[in-house]
Amino acid sequence: MYKNSRGLAMHKILIIAPSWVGDAVMSQCLFKTIKRATPAAEIVVLARPFLHPVFARMPEVADILPLPFGHGEIKLRARRRLGRELRAANFTQSVVLPGSFKSALIPFFAKIPRRTGYVGEQRYGLLNDRRVLHLRELPMQAQRFVALGLPKTARPPRAKAIPPPALQTRPARAMAAVAALGLQQRQPITALCPGAEYGPAKRWPAEYFAAVADSELRRGRQIWIFGGENDRAVAAEINGICGGKCADLTGRTALGEAVDLLSLAATVVTNDSGLMHIAAAVGARIIAVYGASSDAFTPPLDARAAVMSRQLACRPCFQRTCPLGHYNCLNQLRPEKIIKILAKFPPPANHFS
Repeated sequence: MYKNSRGLAMHKILIIAPSWVGDAVMSQCLFKTIKRATPAAEIVVLARPFLHPVFARMPEVADILPLPFGHGEIKLRARRRLGRELRAANFTQSVVLPGSFKSALIPFFAKIPRRTGYVGEQRYGLLNDRRVLHLRELPMQAQRFVALGLPKTARPPRAKAIPPPALQTRPARAMAAVAALGLQQRQPITALCPGAEYGPAKRWPAEYFAAVADSELRRGRQIWIFGGENDRAVAAEINGICGGKCADLTGRTALGEAVDLLSLAATVVTNDSGLMHIAAAVGARIIAVYGASSDAFTPPLDARAAVMSRQLACRPCFQRTCPLGHYNCLNQLRPEKIIKILAKFPPPANHFS
């Protein structure tokens, strides 16, 4: 413990953040768990800069520090230097969410008294609150994060007891983005998220997304397509099939803007991706398509979400590309199924105007 300016004892926790957007969103489950047990705890997140807009939407996070290393970079001397700089912050605990050796170095160099994380990659000397990951007891990623915020002797958290992510949105910024992007405001929005950074084995076919978009357009919805620069080709393919009637936002929004704009959508059809977790965390009604990944491991943490997957002997394989070359886990999920589900969703109570 350390004392703040009023002389009160404080628990100050440094979180070593994950490197993926979806995992960053799910880490809020841990932050909520910590704050429920210790409301006065101060949570500081050390994360790669591109993830800061996500953590900035979490009221449990007191501060965000930049992790100045790219994915996979070790840079031992730089990590030692950063760890020494953090000693003055008087952290009482660190929680290391990634499973890599390098992720545990900075808390060690910072001499944080309690360093919590799962064992693996020879991290025994770096962590002193070591946890063993029991896969059967903690099948979900969110459960694994939450368990690190509980006492070592606590029972594994039940899936239904996990506090779901809830990102704060900024309506004024959403409307500013609407104006800047030239979006119209008259019809309910169906958002499409056809990308997945992990690889093509997580991407539903573009023509299937286009079939859904065409059906929604005929129902009087407008279509917004979300994604990054790498998703521009698939978005163009979808929009081309739909006769250019979709609003293609791929590569045109920063991550924080995407958070705000997704909160305006009545429904979201998405691959298993970071945007899927964001959409669920801002209250959108979502249909999530799972191919090579597992809907039991990283499901959208929203009880209303509809999850679509095929029960095949070869899935989940967690591969970036299909080892068998057929992509049946995606190709056999026909768009007609999703169109029927969308038709059953209750009409939006209201939409922005």
